[in-house]
Amino acid sequence: MAAIAGKRARAGVIGLGYVGLPLAITIARNGFDVTGFDIDPAKITALDAHSSYIDAVPDAALKAESEAGRFHSTTDFAALASCDVIVICVPTPLTKHREPDMSYVVRTAEAIAGTLRPGQLVVLESTTWPGTTDELVRPILERGGLRSGEDFFLGFSPEREDPGNRDFETATIPKVVAGAGEAASALMQAFYGAVVKAVVPVSSNATAEAVKLTENVFRAVNIALVNELKVLYDAMGIDIWEVVEAAKTKPFGYMPFYPGPGLGGHCIPIDPFYLTWKSREFELPTRFIELAGEINASMPRHVVGRLAEALDIRLGKALSRARVLVIGLAYKKNVPDIRESPSLKLIELILERKGTVDYHDPHVAEVPRTREYMALKGRRSVPLDEETVRGYDAVLISTDHDAVDYGALARWAPLVVDTRNAFARRGIDDDTIVKA
Repeated sequence: MAAIAGKRARAGVIGLGYVGLPLAITIARNGFDVTGFDIDPAKITALDAHSSYIDAVPDAALKAESEAGRFHSTTDFAALASCDVIVICVPTPLTKHREPDMSYVVRTAEAIAGTLRPGQLVVLESTTWPGTTDELVRPILERGGLRSGEDFFLGFSPEREDPGNRDFETATIPKVVAGAGEAASALMQAFYGAVVKAVVPVSSNATAEAVKLTENVFRAVNIALVNELKVLYDAMGIDIWEVVEAAKTKPFGYMPFYPGPGLGGHCIPIDPFYLTWKSREFELPTRFIELAGEINASMPRHVVGRLAEALDIRLGKALSRARVLVIGLAYKKNVPDIRESPSLKLIELILERKGTVDYHDPHVAEVPRTREYMALKGRRSVPLDEETVRGYDAVLISTDHDAVDYGALARWAPLVVDTRNAFARRGIDDDTIVKA
């Protein structure tokens, strides 16, 4: 506790992605020495050159903390032995059967166990099912004979990163914290209290794990609801976007959510299913969550159906003979993050229907390697100029990046299918635009 209070404690952050790197730099900026760990040598090479691959961490911030000696990174996990606080920020994806893939957490816990020493605080930040920290991570760490709460301390604090959000950053987002026992809880509050603006302690690690899932289940269910209403209102000739804009003027009892082509990002499409998986242990159904997942997962197919219908009605052309330009590969506007992006599914579905498809994204120059869409790897963003756009039969707006010239698209494209209400929000009205 004294080492944390005096900022003499060394922190180790494992996993230098969208969660880990911003956290590591935030900890360093608040006076702690930080070692970042990652299994990807390319990331370490970039960090050593003060080149950040995460928008939330400017190169200047990375350079400042590195040159001040407060941050360095490595692939050598033996260096965990010198860390007083170890924070785990590794992926927790789902398998193709929507079951938790805990392999990254397990391997990381095993690496920590290999150098674990008395007095260390180990924190899991990866999103997972309630019980993971105490039921999965703790037994791995205790294999060497050290005991949680006596020799080392174990806690959980859910990450709350929101890529592209300019109003909040790691240090200003309230941090939910918990520990296995009073001593661990006190250490968690002391450590995070030293690096973020507000700490919200809860009674147990399982409670903290449930907080994160609840936040994302809430969003998934409400987005599914508005997606379902979009399909219904469209059949009734009602614009869902106009409905939501009017409804949100009510100053109480309503919160706006917006439809789209499907869910993206690492949280909302994945996290709720950690809870549905865990619920089987208690033989309790999670019907809302599962139904929301079905509705949201169906949206890319609905959008491609609307695209095919619009091509047929407006241009008299089958999708199988059409050339389509998808605008936006990232899962949300103004970021380069393609994790679970519905744009990837849209492209796949168009290809399945024998259409020709390309994409433009000002933030994603090339499709990287992904687990599910290996066939798309290496595709490159095409330029967005008049000659290029006029070469396509339809433009499909999947992600409404601000850097796109929507007025020009409306002039150049023979048909636009808009899943984000991007044109109406900019006051652009044209007969070529179809909402989906």
